[in-house]
Parts: sequence; structure tokens; C-alpha cells
Amino acid sequence: MTTFTPATSAEVLSTIQWAAAEETPVEILGHGSKRGIGRPQQTEHTLELSKLTGVTLYEPAELVLSARAGTPLAEVEKLLAENGQQFAFEPMDYGPLLGGEPGRGTIGGVLASNLSGPRRLKAGAARDHILGISAVSGRGEAFKSGGRVVKNVTGYDLSKLMAGSWGTLAVLTDVTFKVLPAAETEVTLAIRGLLDDAAAAAMALALGSSAEVSSAAHLPERIAARVAAGHLGSNAATLLRVEGFGPSVVYRIEALKQLLGKAGPLQEIAGEASKTIWRDVRDCAPFADGGARPVWRVSMAPSQALHMVMALRMQAAADAFYDWQGGLVWLSMREDDPEAELLRGLIRKFGGGHATLVRASAPHRAALPVFEPQPPHLAALSARLKAEFDPKHILNPGRMAPGSSSATLPRSTEGRAP
Repeated sequence: MTTFTPATSAEVLSTIQWAAAEETPVEILGHGSKRGIGRPQQTEHTLELSKLTGVTLYEPAELVLSARAGTPLAEVEKLLAENGQQFAFEPMDYGPLLGGEPGRGTIGGVLASNLSGPRRLKAGAARDHILGISAVSGRGEAFKSGGRVVKNVTGYDLSKLMAGSWGTLAVLTDVTFKVLPAAETEVTLAIRGLLDDAAAAAMALALGSSAEVSSAAHLPERIAARVAAGHLGSNAATLLRVEGFGPSVVYRIEALKQLLGKAGPLQEIAGEASKTIWRDVRDCAPFADGGARPVWRVSMAPSQALHMVMALRMQAAADAFYDWQGGLVWLSMREDDPEAELLRGLIRKFGGGHATLVRASAPHRAALPVFEPQPPHLAALSARLKAEFDPKHILNPGRMAPGSSSATLPRSTEGRAP
């Protein structure tokens, strides 16, 4: 096996041109922090972008940042924090969940996997903040899309097309993102001891109020003890995050207390303690225990999620917690459960959605459809898209679906919270 480590965009281009000429499949990696997501790769060669690094443009006043695709996300976020700014969509770090080190993800991987976090309800995902890209297609052709300004409408929006493509359409070499000021104050209001149905009602009430809740999650009993080093205790915790200027946050938290005072015992958590809780929710810390149990990420209508989980527990051993007001369900199951067929059947029964297997052994991932199977008309469109960008199927072949034609179109429920 050969591992290519280009340090420039020109070297990426020449490597892909060679692979296309030889019709040789290549696995595309940043630092490999999300390598365990998707079907196992069986390629002789790897293109690793760990040396293609560096912030090439940062204009805090213009809210714009550009970097080479292999730049560590942790490095970029540190730079933003020093200037009081952030990626508002707070991209998840899959490293700990997949048994790796935290902080190993790259900024190119953020877009390729369309990352987001608990603030997705308010801020969207990576695809909603990308301004421009430079990339190399599987044809061995370099191309650009978008630009370095927020108001950019030139050409086709290929930048968003790359979101969630997992390296199956093109190799990103440079990306430009919109950044936003970080909140001055953050406070989390926790309602303790609620069952799933009461928690769903409380979150819906809070999100429908004028309190401008930026994140809403529910950690059932015992799951709560697995975040923030156990500081929440084991009782169920329904979490509502409020962010902004200090006086505004105080006012909105008080309004939530008045609104939800009868729902259950209330706990106010501020500052770094609040940030730690949401970081753990973002990174699926309750299931990042070093175990090998399969972990699923389910996106569906918030009002139906708890009913789906209840029906699932009648037939399989599953732990679950909820983010995005219930629109995102994290599930931990056993390998011997018929989880793919059972889970996706229940999702269809309760209104539809998408289920992605984000952690499992390589043989398990090879035997199951890791990403949500597409209906025939979308699958045909995806195949044509793959043929345009990568006609010889050399980029991450088979990662997203069996066979060589593996690109999938971004789905609306994957790009935005339901």
C-alpha cells in the first residue's frame, strides 16, 4: 500500500491525475479521525491530506476564514476563539466515539461529512456556512466554486454539493467558511427527572417561546451521568441552552423558568460547566466508552422520535438520548440485534427519517447499509452525479454504498434539522 501525503494543491492534482490514468482506487483521508464511518475501504493507495495545512485567509471584520483542507479543526477553532469568534454550527468531533484521540479532525473533513452540533436547530450545519471551495475531481481536473465573500452568487453552488459526500466526488484542497461572533454569555436550564414524553413536551414548549433557545437535548436516566464527568448526576436531564448578551440571557432564562416551573425541578448551569455539557452532547460522550457496541445516528421528526425509540426497546436492547429537540437520536445497540432492518422499518412507520451507522466493527459495517439507502429515483440521480465527477470510480469507492458508484446526493434532513 502506498500513502501519498501532498503538501500543495498541485501535488494533490498530480496524484489524482495519476490515479485516474491508472484507474486505481484511492482512499481519501484528512487525519483519519472519521475513517471508521462508512463501509470499509479496500484500496491499495491512500491520499492523506495531513500535510496540506495552514490558514490562508482570516479577516475577522469580514467574518471570513479560508484554510487548506488538511488544517486541524482544533487549530482553526483556537484561532477563532482568540478573536472572539466561532463556527456557529459547532462541528462534532467523532474521534472519541470512534476510539481515537480528540481534536484530530480537519477543516476539509468538516465539509466532507457536513458536521454540526447541538446548535444546528438555530445555525444549521457546515453546508449552511460554506462560502467557497477548491477541489480536484476524480477526472483529475481542478475546479473552484464560490468565493471569499458572504454575498457570492457566481456559478453553480458546488460547495454545498460537497457537503456530506465523504470524499466520493472530489478531493477538497481549500475551503472558505463564514464565521460568527461567539456568544458573550451561555446558560443552560436543566429540568430534572422527566420521562421522554414529558421531556419532548417541555422542549417543544421552550422552542416555541420567545426565549430564543439555541439548543435542546434530553438525557434519560443514567445517560445523564455519562456527561460532564458525572456532575449532572444520574437523574434524567432535559437541557435548554440560551446564549447572547448577559442581560438578555438573564431575562430569557427567567422567562423559561416561569414557563416551565411546573414541569419539574429546575437547575441553572452557567459558563464553562454549560459548555462542557454541550460539548459532551455534541460528541456523543455517553456512548464514547471505548466499547464496540454499534452506535446509530437517527434524524427524524422530533414529535415521533420518542415513539420510535419506545417501539425499538420492545424488540431490542437499546440505549438512547436526544438532541435537536428530539430530531436527532443517538442509539447504542447490540451487534446481534437485527438493528438495520428493524430500526429503519420503525423509522418509516413513525413518519420517516434517516439512520446512519456511525460506529461498528469492520465486518459489521461491510454487512449492512451504513448510510440510509436511497429510493430508486434518487439513487439513479446520485449515480449520474458520481459519473460526472468521478467516472472511473477512483475516489473512496464503495464507502457510502455497495459497488463502485457510491456518491449520494445531500438529503434535506441531513443538511438541516427536521
